[in-house]
Amino acid sequence: MPRNCLSLAGFCALAIALQASAHHSHGNYDLSESMPLEGTVREVHLLNPHSWIYLEVAGDAGAPAIWALEAAFPRWLERNGIEPDDVQPGDPIRVRCHQLRDGGKGCLLGYVTPLHGDPERGHGIEKEWD
Repeated sequence: MPRNCLSLAGFCALAIALQASAHHSHGNYDLSESMPLEGTVREVHLLNPHSWIYLEVAGDAGAPAIWALEAAFPRWLERNGIEPDDVQPGDPIRVRCHQLRDGGKGCLLGYVTPLHGDPERGHGIEKEWD
């Protein structure tokens, strides 16, 4: 009987680990290349399980496009030295990210460099967001 309980506990632990792994998959993104983007922050959402930055980027025909940039959860960002006010709506930033596989206007954030001119909020300092 105890052997069955241990087997069941091991199976449950494995199932939970696989679910967590699948939830945080980066399979939607082309991880083989990193692309640069520069634009103006429109929105910042520091949420669990993923944070988001919506970035307005100049388009090819002059019309701006909004890019959805997926980042890590807030606690991870905080542990990496990122403060909630480092990047705010209206701020210019430069990012390096992995674009969606389908070519859409979405990216998995790698690094963010604020260009807002405020050294107290990390102007010019590149930090990892994923």
